[in-house]
Amino acid sequence: MSKSFAGFPVDVGPVYEGERIRKEDMYVEFGGPKIDYKCELVLAKGMDEVEDGKVEVVGPDLQEFKEGESYPLANIIYVAGAKVEKDLEAVIERRIHDFTNYIEGVMHLNQRYDVWIRISKKSYKKGFNTLKWWGLILIKLFKSAMPFIEKIQVTFYTDPEKVKWWYDQALKTYQARDARVRGLRDEDVDTFYGCVLCQSFAPQHVCVIPPNRVSLCGAMNWFDARAAASVDPKGPNFPIPKGKLLDPIKGEYEGVNKVVNERSLGANKRVYLYSMFSYPHTSCGCFETIGFYIPEVDGFGFVDRGFKGAAVNGLPFATMAAQTGGGIQTEGFLGMGLEYYRSPKFLQGDGGWGRVAWMCSTLRKRIEDAIPEELKDKIPTEKEASDVASLKKFLVEKGHPLAARIKELEAAAAPPAEKVEEVTPLAAVAPAVTPTVSAPGTLVVPAGGGLKIVLKGAKIHIDKIVIKR
Repeated sequence: MSKSFAGFPVDVGPVYEGERIRKEDMYVEFGGPKIDYKCELVLAKGMDEVEDGKVEVVGPDLQEFKEGESYPLANIIYVAGAKVEKDLEAVIERRIHDFTNYIEGVMHLNQRYDVWIRISKKSYKKGFNTLKWWGLILIKLFKSAMPFIEKIQVTFYTDPEKVKWWYDQALKTYQARDARVRGLRDEDVDTFYGCVLCQSFAPQHVCVIPPNRVSLCGAMNWFDARAAASVDPKGPNFPIPKGKLLDPIKGEYEGVNKVVNERSLGANKRVYLYSMFSYPHTSCGCFETIGFYIPEVDGFGFVDRGFKGAAVNGLPFATMAAQTGGGIQTEGFLGMGLEYYRSPKFLQGDGGWGRVAWMCSTLRKRIEDAIPEELKDKIPTEKEASDVASLKKFLVEKGHPLAARIKELEAAAAPPAEKVEEVTPLAAVAPAVTPTVSAPGTLVVPAGGGLKIVLKGAKIHIDKIVIKR
């Protein structure tokens, strides 16, 4: 592939997928956890609306940024062609991730409104000193991999006000795409779809996309994955004949198990699509949110990337992301796309919404419409419960479905009551005799901490003796 990019300042090819750029090695970064507004969006346009091959930067370019800092970015791509349809927008958009990672010294993480891009000092010094190089590389890669794209134009917005405007427009577009699949059920189709786009970062991860479960990154629903597999049969998306239904509640299918086993090279042999335990769906690193088990209440908490603090279990998103991702089945931790909260099969293998005990406020604001009405005042955020103790108190006081379970757990954890056997006072047996302990000499009593209590000429009177077992 390098020969196709002769004259470019850096090398380009799949060999650079998975390259990590540490903070000390980066020239600048765009998006990421420090930046509120960032996005990437592909829009299908008419042939006369796209200037083929054009790359534009609106706002400061790389040479004008301060080394080591973070900046907002909106990457807007227009595509056109006789076979380009609106349904393909998300398909093309998701490929920005792997095509950007083909570039030497450029790291791309996540998708949609969660993008995080780093450019290394080394590549900047080699001449990758304008975002236009990135755009030109994307154009060549898209046209090579997706020949149905006849025209393509790329615009990078770095001006903060314009980035915010595009961010708001992008959210509306994402929401409209997500709404398309809500009326379709797993039972309505014979084929699910898979995605291995993130295997460069999580080699064992296989994302399974049925109608009732959006991809972890949130960028691909069942319709998107079907379109991607159709236009690019050799690409990262592929059909999965779902096969025999093995568990209708946890969501286990014979065909899904077979494909996941093959695509993960035997690392994961079984998958529950709708449970967080035993054989949970693997997570990559691009997930929009994380679900985590809270053993003290036997329920679940949820946090998104936009939440800056620590969750109710004391851990921030970044710490739990390391535990959740990597393509390994980790019980009690699960990466999830936002649209999954609106699924009729949301964690149905684990009790669904009745087990939701806590949710950060940034996530709740985005999926408020998905929460059952009868639970809206019973699920706290960090504002009502910042630790496990306050969480338990809130859930019990509000009559959450987990309240009874919390009481059971507390009762089981309480230490057993000590058996006390009372002995009849010696005075009652021999009233004429008062039991005493005399110390005519010196009685030394250890007091701990290296101290001793010395009793001289003491007389101790005993009214009662209690024997404990």
